[in-house]
Amino acid sequence: MRRYSLLSCLLAIAFTACAQGKPSKDKVPGDMEVSNNVKTEKATFGGGCFWCTEAQFQYLDGVLKVESGYAGGTVPNPTYEQVCTGTTGHAEVIQVTYDPSKITYEELLQAFWQSHDPTQLNRQGNDVGTQYRSVIFYHNEEQHKLAEFYKDKLQHSGAYDEPVVTEISPIDKFYKAENYHQNYYNQNGSQPYCHFVIAPKLEKFKKVFKDKLKKN
Repeated sequence: MRRYSLLSCLLAIAFTACAQGKPSKDKVPGDMEVSNNVKTEKATFGGGCFWCTEAQFQYLDGVLKVESGYAGGTVPNPTYEQVCTGTTGHAEVIQVTYDPSKITYEELLQAFWQSHDPTQLNRQGNDVGTQYRSVIFYHNEEQHKLAEFYKDKLQHSGAYDEPVVTEISPIDKFYKAENYHQNYYNQNGSQPYCHFVIAPKLEKFKKVFKDKLKKN
């Protein structure tokens, strides 16, 4: 049992899970342009429903782009419906393009572990299945070492009573999710899942990282 929860689990139980929602088909804006003059790196995380993690990471200063997608499975070019069955091996993930001169990978790891409960195996709140597992897909050996180091540090910090079950694996292939999943919270904030599940998580996240948020 977690000693102090950063998640709004009670609200999540009261409303439909991510996989059970009926997302809007509204057209969403295209990917943000990233200047060729900016040196960027990528990080890939899975922490439950990608609508939730996308919404949180979009607020971090230094994060230039967040794409929702799938990784870690065996089915090429999977669809949302296929991933929702839990049989593809894929997890719902976000791929973050960031400016390392403004935000470090260590800070992204901190945000990742704050964004969900890493002691829950194959679930986050009411979202259940291997597609909702806690996972870090590293892009190079430096990311691998940092992920392992901070997972071990978190495990022994006393923050949790249960083991941290976050998977740490090399990235193989990232499959971008369908367009209607991109920028989901900002496009569908009035939907029940967004209003009652994502919004409370986002507000807590913004309070914890108030000094690292993008300036309006």
